Amino acid sequence: QVQLVESGGGLVQAGDSLRLSCAASGRTFSSYIVGWFRQAPGKEREFVARINWSGGNTDYADSVKGRFTISRDNAKNTVHLQMNSLKSEDTAVYYCAVAELWSGGSRSTHYKYWGQGTQVTVSS
Repeated sequence: QVQLVESGGGLVQAGDSLRLSCAASGRTFSSYIVGWFRQAPGKEREFVARINWSGGNTDYADSVKGRFTISRDNAKNTVHLQMNSLKSEDTAVYYCAVAELWSGGSRSTHYKYWGQGTQVTVSS
């Protein structure tokens, strides 16, 4: 089992940056795909980004491509999401989650363990 804890959220202005972190417990963390998802009020949870076990493969939603960067440090059991040029539409609760297979894609149902989320609010 893997336990995930997100941090780094907050209230920022449009154009600012934030760096989210996902800290994991469990010795097998380095073998998992790690994804970031977000859910805005009244909307469904949506995929943001994912990274494979080595960090060599990444994937982003079109809405964040070029602005967000996902990275991981397996020695520290941590995955980061660097968010630049934030927009009001990025406002949401951000969750990290883990999956076993890259081929599962960006579907949230493919992810096995989830954190509790961290709130990101971008004021315009």
